[in-house]
Amino acid sequence: MSAKTSAGKGVRVAFGSRWSHVGTALCAVSLIALAAAPFWGGRDDLQLLSEIYAYVALASLWNLLAGYAGLVSVGQQAYVGLGAYILFALAILGGVSPLWAIPLSGVISAAIAIPVAALVFRLRGHYFAIGTWIVAEVFRLLASQVSLLGGGSGTSLLAAVVIGMAPTRQLRDFLLYWIALALVVVVLATIVLLLRSRYGLALKAIRDSELAATCNGIDVRRTKVLVYIVTAFGTAMVGALIFLQKLRVSPDAAFSVNDWTAFVIFITVIGGIGRIEGPIIGTIVFFVLRQTLADLGTIYLMMLGLVAILVMLTTPKGLWGLLVERFGWQVFPLERKVVFEERSAARE
Repeated sequence: MSAKTSAGKGVRVAFGSRWSHVGTALCAVSLIALAAAPFWGGRDDLQLLSEIYAYVALASLWNLLAGYAGLVSVGQQAYVGLGAYILFALAILGGVSPLWAIPLSGVISAAIAIPVAALVFRLRGHYFAIGTWIVAEVFRLLASQVSLLGGGSGTSLLAAVVIGMAPTRQLRDFLLYWIALALVVVVLATIVLLLRSRYGLALKAIRDSELAATCNGIDVRRTKVLVYIVTAFGTAMVGALIFLQKLRVSPDAAFSVNDWTAFVIFITVIGGIGRIEGPIIGTIVFFVLRQTLADLGTIYLMMLGLVAILVMLTTPKGLWGLLVERFGWQVFPLERKVVFEERSAARE
């Protein structure tokens, strides 16, 4: 984007800073190292990393929904479970390869999200949040009535379907790990591109003031619906992959508000809501706490709550927000800066 001023200077909008260039380089190096994880990590390491990728993706999508579009949903488990059940239905009843069923589950869930959005977008504020939770509960109850998929007790993938993905368990673990890594990279890249586009500016304007955004010609409802559908698409694919790795699905596990919404909100809040790096930092903190405190039972959940309260009281913008304020760090090139450039007379 550029323009010419009366003084003969060109004006363009540049993204990022010195820190974002360093962060991008570090991300590239980390991605190469993580892609090679099957060659230096064990099976448990791959499963843990895959779970981390899933939570980074889920938290990033929820952050896009709540942190940028201002849509605080407590029912995103609806699309985790929906994606999982669509994958199992396509694989068991439709004979579709589970690997192809992952993107199909996202497409079908996004289509279902359209009428759901028409319903829940009639609500605002905390009513919207409650409405999304009710939708998730309706999906859970409907899934428990599908006898072909085990009803309330759930079902497992057939051995023939599992073997069809890869002939050996090791190769299957490698394949699912690389898909998990690719999925989180695609989710993060999509969010970055979206926020760098004019829709990103619209989202920030809506987050600051819907009235001001409307006065500036932004279609607030259409923008929010678009974000809701994109989030449903990504969340459903992540949910499908999560339960493909588990090889079993049940209504209570697939539509768990604790696993797929409460923990995701915790991750986003402590990491930094409204910042793309926040869910990554929050996920790291969450898994460190889980790995060290999970054996304490209910005390572990109390500790998570205590950490969330302390972070919200001391650093309302999250841990990454604190780092940005003190050091100006930025991993992803999202910050817009106006740059003035001298233009030669010949070019003018």
